[in-house]
Amino acid sequence: MRPRGFTLWEMLCSLAVAALVLAVGVPTFEAFVLDARRTADVNGFVVAVQLARSEASKRRRAVVVCKTADRLRCGGREIRYDAGWMVFVNEDGLRPPHRAPKEPLLFAYTPRVEGRITSNRPLFEFRPFTKRSTNGTITFCDRRDAPAARAVIVSYTGRPRVSDRGPGNRPLSCAHST
Repeated sequence: MRPRGFTLWEMLCSLAVAALVLAVGVPTFEAFVLDARRTADVNGFVVAVQLARSEASKRRRAVVVCKTADRLRCGGREIRYDAGWMVFVNEDGLRPPHRAPKEPLLFAYTPRVEGRITSNRPLFEFRPFTKRSTNGTITFCDRRDAPAARAVIVSYTGRPRVSDRGPGNRPLSCAHST
């Protein structure tokens, strides 16, 4: 009868192969998860911009995308975009815009980023076709910093585009801003 089991040499070789697979696979899986979260958050902002742009045209009223922590008020300097954002119709036309209880909330999003979302604008206001909308850039950074950052660049016409470069083809930075 032949003995069952592994020899010490077979066990060590198996452990070495398993360690090698883990050493290669874990960082790749971590990058995959970070990329997926960043992509979901970028797409969440693009959806907000596209919805705001189309609703402004359809309703012939200003529609606002702003950072918010409570889905009731637009945030100031104390709140960053990584707290979340909302889209609402600015029916009362207040300046600066803020959502009144009677104004419809069209969309809200809470990002899952493990990092910071910064913007050069505190809010984006989209107006009907005859008027110019707010342009600006919002940058999504995770713990991998600028090399993995993505930006959503919103034009004056309200069209968003996603890029790994900033306006004017400049490299993105993960500096701390509003």
